[in-house]
Amino acid sequence: MKVLFVLTSHDKLGDTGEKTGFWIEEFAAPYYVFADHNAEITLASPAGGQPPVDPKSALPDFQTVATKRFDSDSALQDKLSNTVKLSEVSADDYDAVFYPGGHGPLWDLAHDKHSVALIETFAKQGKPVSAVCHAPAVLLNAVKGDNTPLVSGKRVTGFSNSEEAAVGLTDVVPFLLEDELKNKGAEYSQGDDWSPYCITDGLLVTGQNPASSEAVAEVVLSMLT
Repeated sequence: MKVLFVLTSHDKLGDTGEKTGFWIEEFAAPYYVFADHNAEITLASPAGGQPPVDPKSALPDFQTVATKRFDSDSALQDKLSNTVKLSEVSADDYDAVFYPGGHGPLWDLAHDKHSVALIETFAKQGKPVSAVCHAPAVLLNAVKGDNTPLVSGKRVTGFSNSEEAAVGLTDVVPFLLEDELKNKGAEYSQGDDWSPYCITDGLLVTGQNPASSEAVAEVVLSMLT
């Protein structure tokens, strides 16, 4: 079982002067779900090397069993500092792909041509494509064989407008994920803010927020085992 994780390389939170990147829980929790079931996991990002961590995700309020495990896992930290370049990976080599969120993907992975092509290939090959929180943005520009949006007619979720408003970034992000998924014809739904909510439609698995990360990974794992 080989799983590809794709992380953002974007570290600027719009024009705020603050940093962003990927959200630790959304990486660590799913990573350990797969790793604990002996998956072979490759980490990739557009720029390669160390992907930026959203500094807020390291704050005490956002720590979980998985993030604490990550904090003491020097081997995984070393692996994370050496992600391969996204342009150098092929869907042919993996059984599934997982995209952790954080605000970073809104700026780079949503439009990255290598990411878009990768997702389209995974879908064409009948392999699970999964993303959590802001990372369902990576689906927006992927298309089906008939050139219609990949998410058109698909049941999906992702970081909600109400959650974006709650963190005060509605006017900072380049777009509101909930709105854009709907604009692409997706059947968007959401659970309660900050509560686990995972949607599966065929081989497309999406989670609403950080608390949904582990559930998404468990669904994908069930598809592979």
